[in-house]
Amino acid sequence: MKVLVTDLFSTLIAGGDAERAAVNARMGAILGVDSTAFQRAFDAAAYERFIGAYGDLPNTLQVIAERCGGAPTEQQVQEATSLRRSLAQRLLGAAPAATLDTLAAFKQAGWRIGLVSNITAETQLQWAGSPLAKYYDATAFSAEVGAAKPDPAIYKAACTALSAAPRDCLYVGDGNDNELPAAAALGMHAIRTLEHANNAPTWQGPTINTFADLQTYLTQ
Repeated sequence: MKVLVTDLFSTLIAGGDAERAAVNARMGAILGVDSTAFQRAFDAAAYERFIGAYGDLPNTLQVIAERCGGAPTEQQVQEATSLRRSLAQRLLGAAPAATLDTLAAFKQAGWRIGLVSNITAETQLQWAGSPLAKYYDATAFSAEVGAAKPDPAIYKAACTALSAAPRDCLYVGDGNDNELPAAAALGMHAIRTLEHANNAPTWQGPTINTFADLQTYLTQ
């Protein structure tokens, strides 16, 4: 194996669940709808947002606000959009130093590195400016691919971009969205990381405590 494929949230960086909830509540208020109702509607639309069903973030916020009985102005939509984009930027910029060092070590050892992530449009836009991006040879973003984990299509998109067969890939993720069994079913060597969350407590396969522990695979 000389190909590393990783998840993003709760694998390389924290998921930021509490901060997300706070930001989502603020977006609801900005958009002129009930904050709790907006949070519920926003979460309920997660899959559609992951696959880009509503287009860009401003249109997504418009659609969800209207579902909650709102009629936000363009200015309100732009204010909420800026708030959400700032959140994505903060989370992407908070990768632990040990994680960046680990990616650098794999890169130096000649591994190709790819990303498979269920993310919405605003995070994808912020990715290029993040400290993580320079280590990656290919990305498979759900909003771009039009498929979200555990759909095999998103893994295959990454493998195609990396010119690699699934069996030649080491896949690392926290286990959310049933990502680990899906990767393993394709023939990837799937590993769970516990660094930021324990999202797959029933996983029986290989597990590491931190992403930096992955460096043991460089010598195998």
